[in-house]
Amino acid sequence: MRSPSLARWYAANGRHALPWRATRDRWAVLVAEVMLQQTQAARVAQVWGPFLARFPDVETAAAAGPGALIAAWDRLGYPRRARRLWETAVIVSEQGWPDDLTALPGIGRYTAGAIAAEADDADTVALDTNIRRVVERFHGRLLSPAAADVAMRELGGRLSGRDRLLALMDLGATVCTARTPTCNGCPLRTRCATRGPLEGERRSRQGRFAGSFRQRRGLVLAALRTAPTPVAQLDADALASLVDDGLAEIRGPLATLPR
Repeated sequence: MRSPSLARWYAANGRHALPWRATRDRWAVLVAEVMLQQTQAARVAQVWGPFLARFPDVETAAAAGPGALIAAWDRLGYPRRARRLWETAVIVSEQGWPDDLTALPGIGRYTAGAIAAEADDADTVALDTNIRRVVERFHGRLLSPAAADVAMRELGGRLSGRDRLLALMDLGATVCTARTPTCNGCPLRTRCATRGPLEGERRSRQGRFAGSFRQRRGLVLAALRTAPTPVAQLDADALASLVDDGLAEIRGPLATLPR
C-alpha cells in the first residue's frame, strides 16, 4: 500500500511557496495553523506575514493584549481565534510550551499534531479535512479516526513527519478536491478504490455570510477596530455576543476592543 510516487509528486507539485512553509518556529507555525482553520490559504498568505511582523513571538503577543491581536486579525473571520492565540501566548510566555499542545486554548488534536510535524518534524499523524478525504477515497469507505491514522501513515510511504503531512494535505487541496477532483493527475490513482467523490463522504458547508449574524458581528468588530464607538450606535445583540466571547468590552457609553 506504500506509494513512493507521492514523494516525487510532492517535490514537484507541493505548495512550497506558502510563506509559513519556510519556518520551523513553533509560534509562527501555530499562528498559520490557527489562521487556516476555516480560512483559505490564499487569504491567510496575505495576513500571516504582517501579523508575525507585529507579533514575532509569544512574549510580544502576550504583552500586546487581546485587543491588539483582534485588531490585527482584520477580516480573516472567526475572531475568537485571535483571542485564543493571545491566551495561548500568555500561557506559553509564562509556563513554556506544554508537552500536550491540546492543553492550549483552541488547539485540537489536528492542530497539535500539525504543529509537532511542521515545527519539530515529529513522526505524528494529523488529519485535516483534505487528508481525511484522500485516505477515505483511496480505501473506498469512510474510516474511523484510528483507521484513518493508520491509512495516513501507509499512504505516506517513505515520507514521515512534516513531509508526509504536507504532501497528503496538498494532494487533497489541489488534486483530490471535494467537488471536482482531477484524478488523472493523482499519484495514487492506479490503486485508488474510488477515483472520485466517495458516496456519503463528509462535506462541511458554511452558511451564507450576507445577512447572517456573523456579518452583524463583523460589522460591529470592524467599527471597534477603528475606534471606541458609542454603544447606542451599534447592533446591540451583536455587541452583546462579542462581549460574551471576550472580543469587546463596554466602558460607560463606549464599546471598545478588550485590553
